[in-house]
Amino acid sequence: MKKNSSWPVWVVLVVTLVFSSVCTAQTQGDESEDKRWFAIDSLNTGLGDVPEDVGRMSPREMVRSFLAFTESENYAAAAHLLNLNDIDPGEQQAQGAELAKQLAEVLKRGEWLDASNMSGRQDAVIEDPSGQNPQAGEPQRNIELAALTVDGQAYDVRLGRYRVGEEDPVWLVMPESVSFIPILYEEYGPSMLERYIPERLKASFGMLKIWEWLAIPVFLIAIGTVGVITYYVVGLVARILPSGVSTIFADQIGVPMAMIVMSLVTQMLLDYVVSFSAIATTTFRVLLISIMAWGAGVIALRLVDTIMLRLTRRLVGEIDDTKPRDQRRLLTSLYALRRAIILITVTGVSIYILGQVQLFETLGLSILASASVLAVLVGVAGQTVLGNILSSFQLSFAKPIRIGDLVIFEGEWCYVEGIFYTFIRLRSWDERRLIVPVTYFTSKPFDNLSVKSTKMYRSLVLTLHLSADIELLRDKFLEFAKEEDSVIEHHKLLCYVTEQTGTAQTITCYLMTSDPMAGWTAEMNLREKLLAFIRDNHPEWWPREIMVISHEDIARGEGQGKRSQEADSSTKKPSE
Repeated sequence: MKKNSSWPVWVVLVVTLVFSSVCTAQTQGDESEDKRWFAIDSLNTGLGDVPEDVGRMSPREMVRSFLAFTESENYAAAAHLLNLNDIDPGEQQAQGAELAKQLAEVLKRGEWLDASNMSGRQDAVIEDPSGQNPQAGEPQRNIELAALTVDGQAYDVRLGRYRVGEEDPVWLVMPESVSFIPILYEEYGPSMLERYIPERLKASFGMLKIWEWLAIPVFLIAIGTVGVITYYVVGLVARILPSGVSTIFADQIGVPMAMIVMSLVTQMLLDYVVSFSAIATTTFRVLLISIMAWGAGVIALRLVDTIMLRLTRRLVGEIDDTKPRDQRRLLTSLYALRRAIILITVTGVSIYILGQVQLFETLGLSILASASVLAVLVGVAGQTVLGNILSSFQLSFAKPIRIGDLVIFEGEWCYVEGIFYTFIRLRSWDERRLIVPVTYFTSKPFDNLSVKSTKMYRSLVLTLHLSADIELLRDKFLEFAKEEDSVIEHHKLLCYVTEQTGTAQTITCYLMTSDPMAGWTAEMNLREKLLAFIRDNHPEWWPREIMVISHEDIARGEGQGKRSQEADSSTKKPSE
């Protein structure tokens, strides 16, 4: 019974599924069809008939019409380019004209708007012959006209494509953007100063208004005066401070500090006193951020340079490898920090400027399509420079060499004085400066005599006659070596015969020194003392070629000489 009574439930379930499938298919078809426009029942019923000269068929035509109407102060006609459906029809005519006027002021000051950058197609299809854009060839019904910021919040002015019944679709400012106009006008509208400017000076002359052409030179002169005052104030502070590193730092930041103060004052004036047209405002803001970043970067560099100068004077002194390794590592890290500050400043300013002028949006996706080609060209042309820059960071992080290290470069002793972006500056033993590409120290083996310790094992070699007394010479070497201040670890002092020929023997003496340069000096001193001892006390130890002209040769020894004389006398004839 239960099975037979359940068939109506199954029938209802099947009908429901079929109906939902049909509805889903119908909905999908409507959505696919609506991708070209927004379908609405009515549009701006409170504004009356649309003037014949209003162009709304494409985004470019709509923007040109809006700019032309607002420029001629025909705000009633410009209101037909706004979607006012969210406003009561009885108030659309009054509010529409006011909103069009406010939007015109916002676009003049908030963003430099050019109708040529908008799509000229009715369906706003993205045209990309390169095929890089995945949305190429698809119609659009919602595009961005401007992006503005108020108190850290982003507000977009967007255009939408609307169709009423079977009429031709038109492009209008979307209702959501219309609701943002009063907020944007509060931020980007005319400043307090503009209320007192005569109407005849508000007429346009070229890209700017007449009063702007007059005000900008005065504006720049006032800002320049602020910069000059700041520069002299910083200079006065530098003279007041006691002589030292702080004075050097204060004396070097006069110009960047003046530029930063000028930028801050300019920003305050643009925000609270005067507002120019978008082209002037955009130019000023790009310059301001560039100057601010440059000033902050220069001050940071001067601070790092001052710290390096102080370390060089008080901690490191004359740059060499006689100072502790930690101090040389710190100085090397400061050089790396200096290069990082330059790189971050340049990169950050470049990215910000590109974003402010909206370079990528203006030139379109064609730049992105050709970016790979540009990257290859830049990479090939600047391969050496880029390789040196990357190598300098590699040396700074890995630290196979440090500031003050003693290295052997092409057979010469050199101290590392500076590690820069593309080169390393070396100081040779005779005070010459060698400029070496950074890649040399990342692609070739080299001797770093200071990489672990400044201590160095040195040796001196003497060639003497076979009759030289090695024990006596060893004692003298130990005595002289212990008198040298730079000779350390006396238990490692050695003196041995390392080679012998038929007429001479080679004696090598080994000594441990505190650092390479002091070791070289100690080696020279010991050689001179040993040679002086031999010259004054045992000149017979000098190596020589021996020719026997008498049996009295001292080199043969006294006993051997007597035996030779006896042998000679025994062989004499009786007659002799």
